[in-house]
Amino acid sequence: MEDRVRFICKRTVVSTKPVEPGQLYRLSVLDHIMEPNHIRLVHYYRSSKIREPGEITKKLRESLAYTLNCYPIMTGRLVKEIDGTEEKDQELNRQWKVRSNDAGVRMVEARTTGTVDEWLRSVNKEEELKLVHWEDMYHLPYYWSTFYVQVTEFESGGLAIGLSCSHLLADPVCAMMFVRAWADLTLTRNMMGPPLYHPLPPRRFTNHRLSNNNQLLSHYIKSCSITAQPSNVTEDPIFTVTLLFPEPLLRAGESEPGLSPFEVLAGLFWVCVSGAKGKRNELMDMSLCFDVRKVLRLDKSYFEIQNITKRLDYDAVMDLIEWLGSSNNPISNGSDLVCTNLENMVNSHPMIFEKDLILSHVSCYVEGPVAGGGQVIVLPSRSGEGPMSRVVMVSLPQREMVKVLENELLQSFSPFDAKLT
Repeated sequence: MEDRVRFICKRTVVSTKPVEPGQLYRLSVLDHIMEPNHIRLVHYYRSSKIREPGEITKKLRESLAYTLNCYPIMTGRLVKEIDGTEEKDQELNRQWKVRSNDAGVRMVEARTTGTVDEWLRSVNKEEELKLVHWEDMYHLPYYWSTFYVQVTEFESGGLAIGLSCSHLLADPVCAMMFVRAWADLTLTRNMMGPPLYHPLPPRRFTNHRLSNNNQLLSHYIKSCSITAQPSNVTEDPIFTVTLLFPEPLLRAGESEPGLSPFEVLAGLFWVCVSGAKGKRNELMDMSLCFDVRKVLRLDKSYFEIQNITKRLDYDAVMDLIEWLGSSNNPISNGSDLVCTNLENMVNSHPMIFEKDLILSHVSCYVEGPVAGGGQVIVLPSRSGEGPMSRVVMVSLPQREMVKVLENELLQSFSPFDAKLT
């Protein structure tokens, strides 16, 4: 397919107000375990208005600079430092921190032909990722931007806003909240929800014993003990499909009142993917990613993975955090199916940059070793599809994906390609 995306330039956008130079932001143990991964988001906006080339990009570039005033971590750079000790003696214990230096974020400007709707009818993953620039860290991390923004104008109307970042510094929830704050500032010149930065809760008393009944902790201790088995089969390429599940078939039946769309879809894909992987009378392990900030009495600044949705309390999460802080074993989810809940990130507060720009579709990719057993991301659908309809992005090896899409249980929910509408 001919390359439809034409790159114009790559700039550095800095905040309009200077920050305190040299300030260090320390990262939590939850941040550090996600270091090998990065996030890519693409927000598509329809528009009936045809603008001059570069007009909307210039406006967004200017409002981005003001937005960054509230995000000094985004404009800083990663460093590894040891406080008060010789680096040669502590090399293995060095961890990333963010040094505030106003270095800014990289912004890529691009254009493509047609409209957003025409693009969505034909785009695949490889081409979609051209709308969200990302660069891996090279040998000089102090000059490497941990966040990239890309604004792509559609020549016949519409816009794509891409944001990529290291999972070390943000999770998908925080990344979407930044886009929302940027949109608010662009539209109203007022940030309705400025970020608040809080550390994790302090460690509990030293005599506090970890709970033997903590299912969350037990899962991750087991996960760390599992090593990947060598395979003689040539590795399948990973495919990603995006499905829209209509509202009527997601409404919980009378026999199971109170189920959320996420719980229905997580269970559905747990069964279908387990079958595709050859599990006949059992289910594969699955980790669920959803927001537990309220459990920890924090604002939206942290991310957590777990495999229980009920009976999750403060001590259960703190057990995991304290175990991670004292363990030398990194978590490896090489065999789990990872299911992420982002269903409330758009409808609760629309991301509107201008009144004529209507959010049409959101794509989210979490790339890296986080989901060796497959990945399912549940997103809200666009407005007008019903409050319970959902978009699901599924990433699996090709042969397993074919089996999942042919599964009769999945077909009974009548999903269809979310990017075709």
